[in-house]
Parts: sequence; structure tokens; C-alpha cells
Amino acid sequence: MEFRFETAGSRRALLVCSLAIAAILSVQAVIFWVASRRIDSGRAEPMERGAALVPGNGEGWDRLGRLRQWDFADPSPSAAVTYYQRAVQDDPRSAHYWMDLAGAYEDVGDDASAEKAFDRARTVYPLSAEVMWDYGNFLLRRQDYSRAYKEIQRAAGADPSFLPLAISRTWRATGDIKQILDSALPVNPEAYLQAGDFFVSIQRPDLCLAAWQRLVALGQPIELRRTFPLMEALIANDLADDALRVWREALAVSVSPQPSSNGNSFIEDGDFSTDFTNGGLGWRWDAPLGATINFDAPPPAGGKRSVRIDFSGGVNLSLDSPVEFVPIEPGREYHFHALMRTDQISTESGTRILISDPNHSGGVNVLTDDLTGSHPWTAIDADFAAGPETHFLAVRLVRYPSRLFDNKLSGTVWIANLSLVPAGPQSAKQTP
Repeated sequence: MEFRFETAGSRRALLVCSLAIAAILSVQAVIFWVASRRIDSGRAEPMERGAALVPGNGEGWDRLGRLRQWDFADPSPSAAVTYYQRAVQDDPRSAHYWMDLAGAYEDVGDDASAEKAFDRARTVYPLSAEVMWDYGNFLLRRQDYSRAYKEIQRAAGADPSFLPLAISRTWRATGDIKQILDSALPVNPEAYLQAGDFFVSIQRPDLCLAAWQRLVALGQPIELRRTFPLMEALIANDLADDALRVWREALAVSVSPQPSSNGNSFIEDGDFSTDFTNGGLGWRWDAPLGATINFDAPPPAGGKRSVRIDFSGGVNLSLDSPVEFVPIEPGREYHFHALMRTDQISTESGTRILISDPNHSGGVNVLTDDLTGSHPWTAIDADFAAGPETHFLAVRLVRYPSRLFDNKLSGTVWIANLSLVPAGPQSAKQTP
């Protein structure tokens, strides 16, 4: 539609109308600016005057409510209730304002009104994870656990950032691991993995195992590294049988290639068929300054691969890896075998294998012969007995710092075909 303003009168009318609209908008802008300045002042009296300037906008009243509710010097929950009521009156479609009102009602001991306010928030925004979370925590504080767990489960399922708090708060509220796993956590791998991490942090490997069994039952692939906190807890607590079972289950559901098992050897992947896992019951490498590691061809005796470590010659280094933690049966005799080769290893302190109990200082402590200079593939064998308290062994390549003036380590060492088997007639020493 086209409007024509051909007469002076019509043009003047248009101008007057435009100026009136501009004036109204200018006045409104000034009002909003003044209201905003007053609300941002952080003082109750000007904030109240500012909120009154913009009827239909509940933000000012809500901020006033929070100011009075959380004023450390002079809190007033009852005043907060009044302000929050004004906020929801101006904007009843804000779930946030209804939740603030519910919290204030709870502070003054009016749980019935608090629940009604939460119901309004849920009606306004039924899919809000924040509403579910706040309501669930309200019910948790009232010890209405079945309803609380349902809301917390929904909240953590909708927003995984709530998972850590969902686990810790429900555990501290009831300490009932079955009820938590059944009702408070969403049924997914991330929830069970984070539950395991939490129980590791409070040193409860038994509860970690409960969460782990729920995870395994899902049959979904997981990253092997996510199991390492649980594995560390099992190793530290000498739970060898559980550690071996969890490791096998972890490998079965992992997306990573599985290390080979060397027949009846207790050592995992002693022929280095796969890359180091750097956790769990696999091989670990700590990458010290002055040493680089790689995989190389196997020895003539056979096997999959060897590990080659080159020393740069610039550091008098202390070496304690590669290392693997090996679950064993306590109170038995064992035979260890490995192959080692060296090339121009300098200084009087070379490389050797250390087998020790990582959890008991008076347990197994076997140190093989020191190899320096150059040696062809050489068999490294040791027989020893594990005491009744030894459930794990740490098998590692070590080099202790030299005490000589010319102490910088250079050269290369290879290791291959490591095995640990029960000692007896059937475990005769192997030759390279």
C-alpha cells in the first residue's frame, strides 16, 4: 500500500506523529536506563525503585530477592520471599524465578509452598535439567529419596555436567550404592565411569567394582584409559584377582588392540605385540630426559617385537621404565626369563631388570646382572619366591645414576620375550 503526503498539512501531521513516537521511545529508553542503573547499584532501596520503574519485568525483583537472601551481613529470607513473589507476578513464565522463590520458601521453613513453587517451575519448563536438578536436591534434603533420585537421574541424563555432583551428593545422603546405581544415575557408560572415579577418590575400590559391573553389563565400547583409575586403585590395594578380571573385561570392551598373552606367563604382552597402554596391567613408559624408545625387530630366538631404548649421552639418568604391574599368586616360586642386548652402553652403571613388590617394602626384590658395553642377545633368568603378602610384582628396566665423573649414559639397549611362570620342572630356563 502506498501513502501520499502531497499537502503541507499531511506532511506536518506525519512530522508531529514521528516526533511523538521518538519522544515516547526516548522517554522509555531513559526510564530503562535509570531502572538499569538503580538495579545494578547493589543497594536495596535504589534497586527497589528501579524495579518499580519497569512493570512486567521480574529481573529487578529477582535480583533484590537474591540480595536479601544471600546478604552475609544481614540476610532476610522472608524479605527475599516477598521480592521473589513480585518477580513471578511480573513474569510467571520464568522457571528461574519460580526456583528462586522455592529456595526462599525452603529457607523460611515453608516446604509445602516450596514444592508448589517447584511444581510451577516444572510446568513452565518441563525439560529443564536445572529445574530437575534443583527439585531433586530439594527432595534429597527432605529425605524423600525415591522421588529425589528420579529427578536427579533425569537431570544428569539431560545434562552430564551434573554427574559428579549427582554421584557425590546421593552417596553422602544415603551411602546406598545399589540404590544410587539403580535409581540416581542415568544408564550410560559415562555415568558409571564417573561413579568409579568418585569412589576411587574416596578410596573405596569395592564400590568402584560395583559401578564397573554395571558398565560391563551395558556391553558398549569404552576407551581403555578410562579404566586406569580403577586399575590403579586395585593395584594399590593388592586386589590382584579383581585387577586381572577387570583388565580382561576392559580389553574385551575396549576399542584398543588387545595385547597378547604369553601362554602361561603372568606378564602381559611380554613379546611387545602391541603398543604400550601406559596404564592398567599393560606396559608403561615414563619418557625420561636423555632416552628415546621404539619398537624393533625380534631376536633370532623368535617373538613379535623387541623394545629398543637409545640413550643420548647427555644425561646421567635414572631409569625405571618400561614397567608393568603383574598380578601373581602369593606364596609361590616363580621363574623369570627375558632376553637383553646392549650396544656401547657407557659408564659402569648399565641396564638391568628389577622385579619388586610395589606395595610391601620387605617383599620380593630381585635385581638382575648389570649389562654395560656391548652384548649380543643374552638370556636373563631369575628364580625367586613370593611371600604370603605379595599379590603384585613390578617388572621394570632400571638404570641407577653413575657415581663417576664421566657419568653421561649413551648407547642402546634392547629387551624382548619377557615371561614369568611358576617355577618347577616344567619351567626350565630358556636360551636365546
